[in-house]
Amino acid sequence: MSNPPSATATQAPAGSAGSAAASASAASAAIAASAVVPEAAAPATSAAAIICSDLRKNYRDTVALAGVDLRVERGAVFGFLGPNGAGKSTLVKILTGLVHPSGGQGEVLGGKPGSRAVHRRLGYLPEQFRFPQWLTGRELLSLHGRLMGIEAEAARLLDLVGLGVAGDRKIGEYSKGMQQRLGLAQALVGDPELVFLDEPTSALDPIGRRDVRDILTHLRDRGMTVFLNSHLLTEVERVCDRLAVIDKGSVIAQGATEDLLQSPGLSVRVGELPQGSFEDFAARSWSEVAPPTYADGVITLPGVAADEVPAVVHRMVEAGLPVYEVTFARQSLEEAFVQLIREHHPGSDGRAGA
Repeated sequence: MSNPPSATATQAPAGSAGSAAASASAASAAIAASAVVPEAAAPATSAAAIICSDLRKNYRDTVALAGVDLRVERGAVFGFLGPNGAGKSTLVKILTGLVHPSGGQGEVLGGKPGSRAVHRRLGYLPEQFRFPQWLTGRELLSLHGRLMGIEAEAARLLDLVGLGVAGDRKIGEYSKGMQQRLGLAQALVGDPELVFLDEPTSALDPIGRRDVRDILTHLRDRGMTVFLNSHLLTEVERVCDRLAVIDKGSVIAQGATEDLLQSPGLSVRVGELPQGSFEDFAARSWSEVAPPTYADGVITLPGVAADEVPAVVHRMVEAGLPVYEVTFARQSLEEAFVQLIREHHPGSDGRAGA
């Protein structure tokens, strides 16, 4: 596994890293270093990359995880969402072996979280990291390779993340977005089977985010499993096969992305309507699910099935309503997320956290 190095990995000039970033880097380097220690047997192959059963974590009187049940299949790009303080970071720390659970069971790649046999098959990019500013990008990747006891494919990884021409520049000269690309490259040193990415696109511009989506798709096509924490819900919706939502220490929803995005029904663009015409139309009950709504020139009819569309359009035309476009509406991930959090935690604004 490859992770940001700490000040103990190579001697740093004074004042080169903040305490929080250095702490995260130290933990990551410890994981990487543990991967090279020989171990008698590798973990048994499991059908799933991650399995959690009633996983719990308490910090004295604070309940961080209240019995998490979770399953992540191999070869998936899995999105993990939740409000601030929901328990996302705690779960990742347990799965990477940085924190011990208070109860329950967790399995990663068929083995125990934190074991050396599992560590050598993981990649990890924390949200807050700090790289030695005096190294070049190429030197950093080579360093992580040496921590793992391998020769890192620095040139290939730099090209993969779009830093091929900047590999011999000092990291101190990199922009924040370039450093985030480099962080993704270091998480992929050693070709891990499972990689944990915490907010990998937060510092990137739209082009950079699209590049990362393409990289994640490429990794999935190669059979790698990606566990993605992000509050950029539009990015998660575009790239993730499956999702889980955690709130107040418990997983409240998980499944295929499409299954978690409900269809509000049929959307019909009618343009600006004369006063009273929509009210007359809405008085004719269309659905037992919910009454139709009209906003911004679009009428939405919940609960309309595909085979009912011709009849609905015919009745709208008979009612004198102009029909310009007919589509099936679908919830965005942001709408679905906010709805889930509000249902589970009344009074919450549903804001996603890191």
